[in-house]
Amino acid sequence: MTGTLLAQLWEGLKATGPMEWIANVTGVAYALLVMWHRRIGWVFGGISSSILVVLFWRVDLPMQALLQVSYVLAAVYGWWSWSRPGGQRPVAMWHWRGHLAVVAGCVLASLLLARVLAQESAFPFMDSLVFCAGMFATWLLARVYLENWAYWILIDTASIYLSFRQGLFSVVLLFVLYLGIAGAGLAGWWKAWRKAA
Repeated sequence: MTGTLLAQLWEGLKATGPMEWIANVTGVAYALLVMWHRRIGWVFGGISSSILVVLFWRVDLPMQALLQVSYVLAAVYGWWSWSRPGGQRPVAMWHWRGHLAVVAGCVLASLLLARVLAQESAFPFMDSLVFCAGMFATWLLARVYLENWAYWILIDTASIYLSFRQGLFSVVLLFVLYLGIAGAGLAGWWKAWRKAA
């Protein structure tokens, strides 16, 4: 079975168009640069997300397409936030009550959205949950909160599944790379937070 999945992935990668590869390269550049606290990363994130809007829309994942639109807007916000004096703050942690409230809100919103999207989305609940969590994780990243990387690990794992099931094989590769970057980001920002604390 694993051999069949790998063969399917390989065939899909060979059939990948240039726009998907551009989305992948700029997406990886974005993730690495923001992990290293480089403001230019937000530009690469905006380019990657602009392309992914179209790709996700074409494969019946409307909330993933909408999420990418929000990432384009977040790229503008991130660029602006990290450009201001004092905008690029040291790594901090957000309060646990806020996390509980947001996670509960995301689950509830996803349950409601899943009912609305039952006919439009191939995976209504997961599509909606990744959308909601992705918006929150992007806000945490722009505000330099450590926990953003833990959310990205979960989001990237779900996105690997969604992309694979919908045949976006190069995007699967992108999210596998994101998963590794999220792990490295969590470790690196944890050290920075410990040092500052």
